[in-house]
Amino acid sequence: MVSKRTIDYYTSIGLLKAERSKSNYRIYSEESLHDLKFIEECKNLHFPLDEIKRKLEMRKAGNIRASEVDKHVSAVTQQVKQLHSDLFDLIPILENLDDKQKENLINNLSLLKIALKKSLVKVSN
Repeated sequence: MVSKRTIDYYTSIGLLKAERSKSNYRIYSEESLHDLKFIEECKNLHFPLDEIKRKLEMRKAGNIRASEVDKHVSAVTQQVKQLHSDLFDLIPILENLDDKQKENLINNLSLLKIALKKSLVKVSN
């Protein structure tokens, strides 16, 4: 669930677009709701807001330049390399976990794996 304050912030920085009613209330379109879901998925994957904004702009542009795609693929590749390095650094710590801690970690990683797969499917469609 996203708080009103968070939605207001996303709107103020241009991540979400809203129309105004005659009473000056914000009215969000169906597209904005999809954008909000996308933003939250990206936040769960620890993308910074400026990167999320760029991703939203790319999704809406329709005519994405090859250079932008290459730049994005390079950035994602770099993030994967960094995560791989971080995971390698964690191996000695992971080896010292007890069985319950290992089970909890496996469950959490499984949830992240599912989220990542869903994100990849959305990107490839």
